[in-house]
Amino acid sequence: MKLYMVPLAPNPTKVMLYIAEREAAGAELGIEQIVVNTLKGRQREPEHLARNPFGTLPVLELDDGSYLVESLAIIQYLEDRFPEGSLLGDDPLARARARDIERVVDLRIASPIGAYIHATKSPLGLPADPKAAAQAEKSLQTPLDYLENLLGDGRELLTGNNVSIADCTMQAALQFARFIEADLFGERPLLRAWDTRYREREAANAVLKW
Repeated sequence: MKLYMVPLAPNPTKVMLYIAEREAAGAELGIEQIVVNTLKGRQREPEHLARNPFGTLPVLELDDGSYLVESLAIIQYLEDRFPEGSLLGDDPLARARARDIERVVDLRIASPIGAYIHATKSPLGLPADPKAAAQAEKSLQTPLDYLENLLGDGRELLTGNNVSIADCTMQAALQFARFIEADLFGERPLLRAWDTRYREREAANAVLKW
């Protein structure tokens, strides 16, 4: 299998962190990672559009030559294909809670962080929009409080004491924020402590740039 990706971008980073976590735990996924240089517009070239007509990343090329083009679908496929040692585990309720937290992180935190970044110091060169940035930052407060409250029971990571897809999704979003030196945590010491703990992990050191 081949993972077409670009470092630093949130969705590819989420999948890269997931793969690194599985491999650090001893899984042999056998995935070659190939950079598609978005700064040079390689994602819009015919070769990549043949893999993914939307021109986005990541893309997972399967052994049969077909493709998966959405980050969460890629992760879920790898969870199902390599079930031993999967991050979601076997318990239905624990799996549902882990998926629930990941969706909160992706939809209610990662998306507004992306909007905030593009409205302040967009790596794509978009014009600054202070009003949109303020709205994005405001929308982050309740979901960030939600995570702070979850961590209040003493858990090490977002879904408990074992790493989850939610941790990967959150760190992918935060790396994007660190790229422009944005700190959106506010007065949330438990989230800050979680961030420090996660970035000390083997997988984080293999993938994250900041």
